[in-house]
Amino acid sequence: MQARTLRIGTRGSPLALAQAHEVRDRLMAAHGLSEEQIEIRVYKTTGDMILDRPLAEVGGKGLFTKEIEEALIANEIDLAVHSMKDMQTELPEGLGIGAVLPREDVRDAFISLKYASLADLPEGSVVGTSSLRRQAQVKRIRPDLTVVGFRGNVQTRLKKLADGVADATLLACAGLKRLGMADRITSAIATEEMLPAVAQGAIAIEIRQDDSATKGFLAPLNHEPTALCVTAERAFLARLEGSCRTPIAGLARLEGETLVFRGMTFSPDGTACFEIDRDAPASEAAALGAAAADVLLERGAQAIFTRTS
Repeated sequence: MQARTLRIGTRGSPLALAQAHEVRDRLMAAHGLSEEQIEIRVYKTTGDMILDRPLAEVGGKGLFTKEIEEALIANEIDLAVHSMKDMQTELPEGLGIGAVLPREDVRDAFISLKYASLADLPEGSVVGTSSLRRQAQVKRIRPDLTVVGFRGNVQTRLKKLADGVADATLLACAGLKRLGMADRITSAIATEEMLPAVAQGAIAIEIRQDDSATKGFLAPLNHEPTALCVTAERAFLARLEGSCRTPIAGLARLEGETLVFRGMTFSPDGTACFEIDRDAPASEAAALGAAAADVLLERGAQAIFTRTS
């Protein structure tokens, strides 16, 4: 592995590049490599090219990973770096997760040039977001607010806010911190108030399953506590068969040898909500997420999916 250049595939957004550089830097530190021994290749994904309509209308999850995964399958790259919340729960045949980096701040960030928090917004204020999950929770907390679509990368969304398109917007704290833009966070929203997306704040490194050399090379980078938490969360999402058309949130945290999980699913307007709190031994991460989803389905959550599909 060290005798040849290691090829990393990524999207070209500032955040995606920051994450790819973090992986590169961790590999350099773990194996004593130079920058010249690691090449970063940029790919434009379907999600990057579609900016005129909600992603839910054109396929949902996988739109920000498809072209990079195709390059991985074609052996154009050795590994792919993704925001894990963008990844499909069922990966393309032959691909798997090689490592998960330590998780950043999981919370959603409230950003406004005028107001301190979601609670401080006057009645009728406009909140911009491209996330149905955030939309549903905003409407559940503040049904008096108007939510409008807000597509684009972090910088684009902040410009829209500055241009007065909305009074506030919501972004992931993790992305802003990785971009060195934590100062743009007006306030972080507690997870008890707004539950994050499954795997929010986690960076995943995807590889070919038969590439044992790269898998071994990535081993020092894997953060097992994060891997356990996102395993439970993604199992929850997979069992619910969630997509961008169905607002689903989930968060697991490790307490000693126990995983504590909370999951929620909503109608897009926030009027209907199903939620579950559950825990299990950390060794049963996938089973925990799946079992939590089963409880919601037994309670009637399927009705929400029927209405939104």
